[in-house]
Amino acid sequence: MPHTNAETGRIPAARTARPDITDEQWNDWRWHMRKRITTVEKAREWLHLTPDEEKAVAESAGKYRWSVTPYYASLMDPDDPACPVRQQAVPALGELMEFSGAEVDPVGDMFYRKTNRVVHKYPDRVIMLVTEACPVYCRHCTRKFHTTDVDGTYFEKNEGEDFTEDLRYIAEHPEIRDVLLTGGDPLSYRDGKLEEIVSGLRAIPSVQIIRIGSRFPVLLPQRITTELCEMLSRYHPVWLNTHFNHPKEITPEAARAVDRLLRHGIPVGNQTVLLRGINDELATMRTLMTELLRIRVRPYYLYHCDNVTGVSHFMTSIEKGWEIMEGLQGHITGFGVPQYVLTTRLGKIPVAQPYFRQTPEGLLLRNYRGQEMVVDAAAYPISEAAMRRTAAGADAPTAGTRTSETKDSGR
Repeated sequence: MPHTNAETGRIPAARTARPDITDEQWNDWRWHMRKRITTVEKAREWLHLTPDEEKAVAESAGKYRWSVTPYYASLMDPDDPACPVRQQAVPALGELMEFSGAEVDPVGDMFYRKTNRVVHKYPDRVIMLVTEACPVYCRHCTRKFHTTDVDGTYFEKNEGEDFTEDLRYIAEHPEIRDVLLTGGDPLSYRDGKLEEIVSGLRAIPSVQIIRIGSRFPVLLPQRITTELCEMLSRYHPVWLNTHFNHPKEITPEAARAVDRLLRHGIPVGNQTVLLRGINDELATMRTLMTELLRIRVRPYYLYHCDNVTGVSHFMTSIEKGWEIMEGLQGHITGFGVPQYVLTTRLGKIPVAQPYFRQTPEGLLLRNYRGQEMVVDAAAYPISEAAMRRTAAGADAPTAGTRTSETKDSGR
């Protein structure tokens, strides 16, 4: 973790690189939004761009948006194009390549859209795509067509127009108890506009939980102000899920933003995307998960990178995901192990390898070291019928477990 100034909490590297930026400016999220990097010329104030990066910026112009906050740029290695932070935000030529099976909407948002903004895929919950805007346009975004593609969007009208139709749909479907605000990034709105949406949801009796999906704690933690947190705390229960992908992103600023949310009663979870060349090494992922726990962020999902047009170059094999999950399970605290999922039109499908399989003798179990044992079917009946027979004492042999010869399964 970067060393920080004890008085300001600011990372000295950014201060040294840009002495023209005052602490007042650096701590103002609006300043960062106004000063976002959107051109090669601005990027050169922070990075030594490679010819390939400059070519990617030029060739993606008019197709994909590009925007980086000064804060996020300050986390990048200015001399290394393979920097894991830099790769997430600076355009690359891989975005313009064609990959087999790539789609603009592999997760089915457009298929499940019910209003201009409401996507109703699951029985008791919906998402509201409240904006296209983001502080940084992540190059690996699943909704790249919606947020980053200049010509692509889900919205049929101005995104900031009246939300009445969307709120009406939710109110008319009382089975909806959980609403996730996403986009884009909902915190791109000013507090007053965001409160209009949140208060509208809280006025619906059937809505129990309001969630916000935001990468601001990672990309611009200065946005997580006391005023924002106090406003959100008036509409509890409110949850926030964020998106740390690499340990370099866990800075003192990010930790303070998380702490501020937690102190206002807003739980924080994390959804990491498995990205080639960024976090697809076990040591990196272990460090990320344990550092998240240190700042009291609960790892939630590990997403397999979707085969999205303009994103596919970040994909790993599913086997790589299995390898990483095997190296997390049992090796770090249980609640620090995320669920590995593949997002499809059918929903989020868990794809981690099982730690058991059924045999005639019972369940063959495997632990994180690859050791195996058989649990007798009489001790832990698999079917309900077998459970009833055991409870009635009919035809039930003496319960117990049989442990096979301990062996390494090679996983």
